[in-house]
Amino acid sequence: MIDQKLLEILACPVDKQPVEYDEANQRIICTQCGRKYPVRDGIPVMLESEAEK
Repeated sequence: MIDQKLLEILACPVDKQPVEYDEANQRIICTQCGRKYPVRDGIPVMLESEAEK
């Protein structure tokens, strides 16, 4: 589970747009470009090189 306040602060490192949390798949998804960032041990890995396109 990702804290809602953290989600409000996080932004996609590529296009600086808001993100959403996909709890079922344990990933953060950019609302604009659709990149998917993994969440490992409850910590979002917001690196462009780790993202799925």
